[in-house]
Amino acid sequence: MIASSRDPNREALAVAIALLASLAIGSALMLVAGKAPGHVWWLMVQRTLFTDAYSLGQVFYKATALVLTGLSVSIALDAGLFNIGGEGMVIAGVVACAVTGAALPQGTPSIIAIPLCIVVSAVAGAAIGALIGVMRVWRGAHEVITSIMLNAIVAGVALWIGNELLFQNGTTTGPPIAPGAELPQLGFGGSSANLSVVLALAAVVALWWLRSRTTWGQALLAVGRDPAAARATGISVGRVQIYAMIAAGALAGLAATNFVMGHKHAFEEGLGRGVGFLGISAALLGRMNPFGIVAASLLLGFLSSGGLAVAQEVPKELTEMLQGVVVLAVASAGPIARRYGKASS
Repeated sequence: MIASSRDPNREALAVAIALLASLAIGSALMLVAGKAPGHVWWLMVQRTLFTDAYSLGQVFYKATALVLTGLSVSIALDAGLFNIGGEGMVIAGVVACAVTGAALPQGTPSIIAIPLCIVVSAVAGAAIGALIGVMRVWRGAHEVITSIMLNAIVAGVALWIGNELLFQNGTTTGPPIAPGAELPQLGFGGSSANLSVVLALAAVVALWWLRSRTTWGQALLAVGRDPAAARATGISVGRVQIYAMIAAGALAGLAATNFVMGHKHAFEEGLGRGVGFLGISAALLGRMNPFGIVAASLLLGFLSSGGLAVAQEVPKELTEMLQGVVVLAVASAGPIARRYGKASS
């Protein structure tokens, strides 16, 4: 579970097995659909990465949020906690970001509006993470159960806020945020890719530095590896776990900047839905390594955007299924790689 306690060669083997298995299963599904797998795969790569700038931009747009939610899962797992509350954290961040941005005067300068909305998004997600962590440490409530419940509660509260305060003219869209709070687009053919990608990459570097260069990062890993041993060395296990969940919430909440400030520029029902759960896939495929999560997020973004690029060849649902296939393949490849490692040692 903890990155530092893993064999890099075994991890690489697990990823390779998972990707090859996913490729084989995806090819089989294409054959069932009556299409030549090689032709479809090549079209997907060509149209998404080389021909259509819009499709390439959409890969970056989708990957940006997945990086942040994947890091959210990863830092919680570092402390021995399984965070599946990313959905609620993202929704909380979306509501807070949109409400704050819309409440700002129209003339608010970007130097004030953008940092304020970023901070509010992170704080809203962190509040959900703190609640999960406190219930886990102080009351012994399992974080998986409380995360599931909070996902539903936060989604319900967000919908109520939208109905009562935000939605306009019979739509499910709220008022626009101030122009100064909007993030610039990256210019990929009119795609939704925006400057929040810089925020995601900064979070990747920050988590890598935290793990490998700080005492607190080592304490985090020690708690996840062996809580009893960490407690014996004087580490406050409960405090570390609460802080880890706060950080996990803040990271997931930051995904709101991609959706609200970089794309929709307003609160919208369902905005960001699904990215919290898909972030688990990115974390698992990336083997909890921050840079591995970036690669995994790009792959998942490619499958999502590439599915639209070849929609005339195969049903889009097929490429959506592939994202689930990747997760199942990763889960199955880990034990296989461990058995191979033991057999070869």
